[in-house]
Amino acid sequence: MGRDFNMVFAGFGGQGVLFAGKVVVESALFEDRELSWMPSYGPEMRGGTANCSVCISDEPIGSPLVLEPNVLFAMNQPSYDKFIGSVVPGAVVLADSVLCPNVKDVEGVSTFTAPFSQLAEENGLKGLANVVMVGKLWKETHFCEEETLFKAIEACVPPKKAHLLEPNKKALRLGMSL
Repeated sequence: MGRDFNMVFAGFGGQGVLFAGKVVVESALFEDRELSWMPSYGPEMRGGTANCSVCISDEPIGSPLVLEPNVLFAMNQPSYDKFIGSVVPGAVVLADSVLCPNVKDVEGVSTFTAPFSQLAEENGLKGLANVVMVGKLWKETHFCEEETLFKAIEACVPPKKAHLLEPNKKALRLGMSL
């Protein structure tokens, strides 16, 4: 790939933002790139804020904390509002338009909004808006090879939840098609 990614995944606890970040990091692991994944939780898990910093590079990573993201993955308005001011020119911003209705155009930033949570539900993928967004993120950034992304989702869905593997793959494909 050869491109460095400094990503912030943010939303409410329970939306799967940490899982989304983990899928992206796992894909970097499969491609033998340098990586870091640093979660951060608000005072309570479900309903509180959750975000994670993800770095992917071909060079050693100096700090796992992302202060100037070139990717913002926002699953709700408070998360978008908190991080949009720190994105760098050339960044890619993804936001769920259902839970993040006030998205503004930022000069030099590519912004993609879609009703990810609604699309997930309409396609029988309730609770997988995060994975639909990962599919869209992949389409816009190609942070890894396509087959690697599917290997990563297989690695991140635990064996005891094997029944969720196909829905997760379907969610990725849905996001890639947007």
